[in-house]
Amino acid sequence: MIKKLVISLGLIGVVALGGVFYGYQKLNSLAKHSITAKADQFFLLEKGISSQKLAQLLEEQGIVSHDDVNLLPYLIRFKPELSKFKAGTYSLNGLNTVEDLLKHFSSGKEVQLNVQFIEGKTFKVWREQLAKASYMQHTLTGKSEAEIAQLLGIAHEKLEGWIAPDTYSYAPNSSDLELLKRAYQKQQKALDNAWQNRAENLPLATPYEMLILASIVEKETAVASERPQVASVFINRLRLKMKLQTDPTVIYGMGNRYNGNIRRKDLEEATPYNTYVIDGLPPTPIAMPSEAALKAVSQPDNTPYLYFVADGTGGHKFSKTLNEHNQAVREWIKIERNRKLEKK
Repeated sequence: MIKKLVISLGLIGVVALGGVFYGYQKLNSLAKHSITAKADQFFLLEKGISSQKLAQLLEEQGIVSHDDVNLLPYLIRFKPELSKFKAGTYSLNGLNTVEDLLKHFSSGKEVQLNVQFIEGKTFKVWREQLAKASYMQHTLTGKSEAEIAQLLGIAHEKLEGWIAPDTYSYAPNSSDLELLKRAYQKQQKALDNAWQNRAENLPLATPYEMLILASIVEKETAVASERPQVASVFINRLRLKMKLQTDPTVIYGMGNRYNGNIRRKDLEEATPYNTYVIDGLPPTPIAMPSEAALKAVSQPDNTPYLYFVADGTGGHKFSKTLNEHNQAVREWIKIERNRKLEKK
């Protein structure tokens, strides 16, 4: 009787060990199972989610198979290092197995999306771009520019110039206002640094005037190395009380009427931004200047130049006198005429 009992207990033990081994193998196998994810698919992991709920959501979104769902909570319990998943939105790109997926959820490395704000563009352009950003809370829809400025704490009704050009990363479901706050703070810092480190005796009374002039320099330069020279021309003109006479301000003042051409009557039209008509600076920036443009205005080259015109290569020909400038303009017209003939 005792012998039979011992044998029975032994068999039970063997069966139990076999079951444990089978379960161990089954869970290890599950960890290596492939997942199915679409290109650029995201997964939102809510705070405090249970392993059962996680398994259910993964099945509903077609990421794990039905056969794996019931075992997934046991795998998470079997491997505690896979149970420390953190709330957030995760990209599934590059993940191949169930184990990869759970490790990724435990890493806390949420997906980062990007919005690129290019220097020299206007707030209107950037706002349209921001409105198209995916996986973002668009809280500014329908708000006026003045209302947005108030939300950012800017003491101006226009946002032109106040947002720093850069590529900004953001987590899914963050808001457009949060991103603009970061961009505004970055520009504030750049402007403050430029103002604190400005050259002596600049004809600029306030940091805002520096921001306005930097926006003009940004619009006038396609060659980055020319910014300090271009800035010097405008600084020299301001010192001499000369009109700035810069086309980008005319274009900005025309608004939606600008169709790619500036006519003589446009140059003569009295708008607050037409620097062929008004004295000094326009009332606001005309674009978003880069930190480099702010630095160029803060520390312009020391030059005798009062004029510049395109040289046909993307840069400019700088001149000290009106006669020199007129000759440079004639050369540019000749270059443009020959270029058009070559295209025919």
